[in-house]
Amino acid sequence: MGDQTASKSYLDLINDCDNFPWDDPFKPLGNHWSSIYQFHLGADLRPHGLVLESTVKKMPWTQDFKIDHESKKVHLTPLNEDDASISYTTALSKLIQRAIDEDTFAVIHGQHSEPYAIMGANFPASVERYASHLLGIVSRGAHLTVYTNTREGMKIWVPRRSPKLFTYPNCLDTTVAGGVAAGEGPFECIIREAEEEASLSEGQVRKDTVATGCISYIGLNDSRGGGEMGLICPTIIYVYDLEVGEDIICRQNDDEVKEFYLMNVNEVKDALFRGEFKTNSAVIMIDFLIRHGVITSENEKHYAEIMARMHRKLPLPTAPEDI
Repeated sequence: MGDQTASKSYLDLINDCDNFPWDDPFKPLGNHWSSIYQFHLGADLRPHGLVLESTVKKMPWTQDFKIDHESKKVHLTPLNEDDASISYTTALSKLIQRAIDEDTFAVIHGQHSEPYAIMGANFPASVERYASHLLGIVSRGAHLTVYTNTREGMKIWVPRRSPKLFTYPNCLDTTVAGGVAAGEGPFECIIREAEEEASLSEGQVRKDTVATGCISYIGLNDSRGGGEMGLICPTIIYVYDLEVGEDIICRQNDDEVKEFYLMNVNEVKDALFRGEFKTNSAVIMIDFLIRHGVITSENEKHYAEIMARMHRKLPLPTAPEDI
């Protein structure tokens, strides 16, 4: 199974990405839940985020938020119940502006970012991308793996991230990847990012891309992710494949990509085992290799656990209530 001197297994790579503790059925209120605050929107009884106690203490909360330390809940109460959508988003914008003004959190790194939708909210609401991990809301991403079948076998286009990036500098990545902005569908995100990151034409991507499902996990921000350590990052990534001919070459088209490599399967596997990939991109690549029959139950003893861990049930809603 690839380079026998490598330091990481496929399961290690899953653990690197999905590293928030799983519930122990014999300890339903395990220690990892004891200091986490739930983030609530108005009268919705469902939590929409998981906030660290250290974040609650540092956050420059505005009057739009009520903090209940006894029940460990943060409530955002809309100023105008008749237009809760605008109220939620406005209140969150005011909060993030104050955090930027006071330079409270490194993860925001002093600047604004694109809006992320709060997936399960009963009313459309958004919060800035850089701040989403502070509130522990579910993030949405979209990843596209571009590959070609050659006489020597399947080869995959793999970019190396720029060493100047704030998160995961110089790591290998999925061919095309991006965060899904508020008001944008995952496939439209792929269309936008494919041209920006890999010089792929919109026409080809629209025509030949295949949707292959999604993965889910809960990560804890580490030093490579930039900003505060241990922030809770529940995530859903929509996954796509694109097979191209040998005449198609992926080229960097922005400053986020250092260069592209056309790697055979063994080269990809060895890079995975060396831990060269961005953590969630490693999981995307594992998912790709499973779907294309490279990783199977016959050659991977942790196959069943890997499959389950790539499709983790999140403890937060991902759709509005049926009301």
